[in-house]
Amino acid sequence: MSLIANKINQLSTASAAFESQLLGLLEREMLIADDVNRTVADIITRVRTDGDKAVLSLTNQFDGFGAESMSDLVIGTDQLQAALDSISDEQRQALTHAAERIRDYHEKQKQTSWQYQEADGSVYGQKVSPLERVGVYAPGGKANYPSSVLMLAIPAQVAGVKEIVATVPTPYGEDGKLVFAAAALAGVSKVFTVGGAQAVAALAYGTETIPRVDKITGPGNIYVTVAKKQVFGEVGIDMIAGPSELTIICDGQTNPDWIAMDLFSQAEHDEQAQSILITTSSDFLEAVKTSIDNLLGDMERRDIIQTSLLNRGIFILAEDMEKAAAASNLIAPEHLEISVEDPESVLEFIDNAGAIFLGRYAAEALGDYCAGPSHVLPTSGTARFFSALGVYDFQKRSSILNCSAQGAHALARTASELARSEHLQAHALSAEYRMNPDLD
Repeated sequence: MSLIANKINQLSTASAAFESQLLGLLEREMLIADDVNRTVADIITRVRTDGDKAVLSLTNQFDGFGAESMSDLVIGTDQLQAALDSISDEQRQALTHAAERIRDYHEKQKQTSWQYQEADGSVYGQKVSPLERVGVYAPGGKANYPSSVLMLAIPAQVAGVKEIVATVPTPYGEDGKLVFAAAALAGVSKVFTVGGAQAVAALAYGTETIPRVDKITGPGNIYVTVAKKQVFGEVGIDMIAGPSELTIICDGQTNPDWIAMDLFSQAEHDEQAQSILITTSSDFLEAVKTSIDNLLGDMERRDIIQTSLLNRGIFILAEDMEKAAAASNLIAPEHLEISVEDPESVLEFIDNAGAIFLGRYAAEALGDYCAGPSHVLPTSGTARFFSALGVYDFQKRSSILNCSAQGAHALARTASELARSEHLQAHALSAEYRMNPDLD
């Protein structure tokens, strides 16, 4: 295996051009070819117009499934449970343990309704309600991801969503059972072995077989991402997901093999994944480079890792921990490991990150599977304004206003004045009708 570590992009926060150099390497603008947009729009139109017929045709075309009818694409509750019963004891124990931890974590996120009463008897508040039906898009195609089913569906179940349906590209091989087993554990009522833009369109608009949902969650390939963008407004979506990302801030005291393997764990997702190391120690950076070159040859997905590191990887030498945190905030990574002696002291400077892993033992891979928080996270710098998927994504909030006669009288003067200043006469009169001269 050729040595690659010295070919990975390296920057320094001491450089006057650091910020522009870093932003240039992040390459975050989602440039989507016109033909992708047109293809997705055509798929959505076909599904919206022809329903099951289009879904069946497109699934056979893109997934090579050979289904004769939509019933071939439906996996019901009994089949999901059968999959759970058929996997090995070790697999079932791992899935169950992960599901329990994910559920325990998200139970703490539940929001509740609230109200307060003013002196005049008026009551204001907020009613929190679960969504009625949600769709989970579990990524697949190149591999099966039962962990994503757990991370997507369990927060919805905890929120109280009445019906959870899932779509997954045709599961491949024996590992496909794990996806169905995870769905059984996560409270999914039905799985449709449909992927791509056609799955998104079916969930957004409904077909004779696939029900229309209120919100679509879950990442996918570029066609899935574009489809989610195009149907947004007709249906809710969680976020627009790009390639996976990991940034590590390290003080130079963690085992360099650990850091190298953490970088690999992100890079092995695909060639577009991004792994970044920020350290205050030049000696440690060299040690990590040595670890990368020594360990890469043993990796089963070494070609993908190498391509990812050479094309998207970045080493950043920071002057101090505050500069390291500032660089991380500029990146706004999906995953952030703070691998330092006192991670809490660095955490106070962090504003932008999807998930934050504190200390030398908190490997990002633990969060991918079983730590508890959902691994569905904002990418491509969107951690500046998006948050990790959670229970709150499956709850909606309604404002409550219950005005007493006295309260309405008092508010009407203000409302009338503002309405007339906006030349909205009916608004003003509607408020004024509630005014009672006896209360003046």
